[in-house]
Amino acid sequence: MSLFVPQARQWLELHGSGIAVVAASALVAGVLILFLVKAVRRGFSAWAGRRRRPEGWDIRFLDGLHHTEFEEAVGELMRRDGARDAVRVGGSGDNGADVKGTDPAGRRWVIQCKHRRDGAAGSAVGTPDLHVLNGTGRPVHGGDVVVLVTNGRITAPAVKFAQSQRLHLVDRGLLNEWAAGSAPLWDLLPHLPAPRRCP
Repeated sequence: MSLFVPQARQWLELHGSGIAVVAASALVAGVLILFLVKAVRRGFSAWAGRRRRPEGWDIRFLDGLHHTEFEEAVGELMRRDGARDAVRVGGSGDNGADVKGTDPAGRRWVIQCKHRRDGAAGSAVGTPDLHVLNGTGRPVHGGDVVVLVTNGRITAPAVKFAQSQRLHLVDRGLLNEWAAGSAPLWDLLPHLPAPRRCP
């Protein structure tokens, strides 16, 4: 044993600082991983709690969501109102659809969501935002009702374009009314296609 003590001491003198750096790095990495895991769990728990209460949402709550949470919230509102198959499909390669579902009258809804972190103060939704939705909502996604939902503003040219293409718009005011639970979206929007079945 006494033979190994000088060798161990010599090895530590040569490599001790490297071991200390590795140990400190491992400690920092461990603390960061623990912090991230807790943050993700808190975020998931908060969103899960929010999802249970869509009848009480207001526009300030929707403003505070991440854009993917906003899409989930729109899907949750559709399900709340009776579109039981409503699902978030947004993401890379979504071809302009973020939420799809079928209302109680059998109409297929295709919804594009445009979340603005700054709400009404954020950039307005313009005509270019509607082009992809217009090109894919019916032919690609099979939508009977094609909708753009935003917590922000919509430009006048976009409103005019939407009317000419039979696209439906849900702006900040209408979204707040819908989220508050006043009526299902299909009762708030005018000029919907005829029902496919009796609700």
